[in-house]
Amino acid sequence: MKILVLNCGSSSIKFQFFNMDNHEVMAKGLVEKIGLNGSQLKLNKANGEKVIFEGEIVDHKIGIEYVLGVLTSKKHGCINELSEITAVGHRVVHGGESFSGSVLITNEIISELERCIELAPLHNPPNIKGIEAITELMPDIKQIGVFDTAFHQTMPKHAYMYGVPYSLYEKYGIRRYGFHGTSHRYVSQRACDILGVEYKSQKIITCHLGNGASVAAIDKGKSVDTSMGFTPIEGLLMGTRAGDLDIGVVLYLMEKENIGLQSASTLFNKHSGMLGITNISSDARDIEEAAEKGNEKAQLAMKMYDYRVKKYIGSYTAAMNGCDILVFTGGIGENADITREGICSELNWLGFDLDKSKNKDQRGKEAVISTDNSRVKIMVVPTDEELMIAKDTQKIVDE
Repeated sequence: MKILVLNCGSSSIKFQFFNMDNHEVMAKGLVEKIGLNGSQLKLNKANGEKVIFEGEIVDHKIGIEYVLGVLTSKKHGCINELSEITAVGHRVVHGGESFSGSVLITNEIISELERCIELAPLHNPPNIKGIEAITELMPDIKQIGVFDTAFHQTMPKHAYMYGVPYSLYEKYGIRRYGFHGTSHRYVSQRACDILGVEYKSQKIITCHLGNGASVAAIDKGKSVDTSMGFTPIEGLLMGTRAGDLDIGVVLYLMEKENIGLQSASTLFNKHSGMLGITNISSDARDIEEAAEKGNEKAQLAMKMYDYRVKKYIGSYTAAMNGCDILVFTGGIGENADITREGICSELNWLGFDLDKSKNKDQRGKEAVISTDNSRVKIMVVPTDEELMIAKDTQKIVDE
């Protein structure tokens, strides 16, 4: 079985093409700057060769036509014809309360996705465009939707409700939804596979740390809490997002700076976080380099970052009455040994005992980085959301 996985953003399409017989990635790449000058398709072939195709890509349909054309190209392709593609799996950011798992996409499902647009106005519309493009180009193929929010639908009500009038939950669905669910699900399951333990017997905390970041508490295979909320802005300090913030600060600044809702949203989503603190970059590598050179704001930002993650680890350990496994993933979680050390410092009393020598220079590979005597296994597990989407797609197609 061969499955194409698509992740459509507002001006981009990430894709991976899998042979599910052995989970081989036959091709992957990125269509970027859709509708803009300089649009192009970057292809990474299975043999390691990289090719760039430039052209006018005015919308997602043409972008996906490029992808399908490249996959079947005599020179650069990996299949002879489109009929070799069994199904297409789509990453969909927000499924609201409607979806607690991945689904076969139908007209009814698309209507439900459209109702979720107001919950994710920047993400769901391009996700839907990708589905519609495949429907036009390959009308008979099965399409599967895999939702970032679905994994967290197992959270108990006392964990996902906010302290606002209950009528607003009933009217608008105001509650914690959580995101990065596909990543949290993959790395938590993979960690148990590596350790050879039963997934549904473990208490796991997963830290997806990248430009966007979140922590999840997973008890017996189910998400019971997560740091992101109604939107992806809540929780940890991120590249450009403020994370947890007193609502009073938002109201105060809107009044003092005389800004409206859109400007406030831009301020807290695009100009805050690590970028806002340092005024250097939203990239953790740049901030780490500046901190090593003595930049005080960069040093402050790194301490704030580590502290936020540490607080969530402590609170989720309390919420689950213990923790068996702590997993780091995402661009920062997989590669930044200094950040992992900063987060784990002073958590020994809770059973998190990091082995500094194992942690040192550990980048992008599966590894156990706790001491042999640590009560909690601390691990690095590179995420693979695309493979998780492909597996869900295969499972639904086989049903």
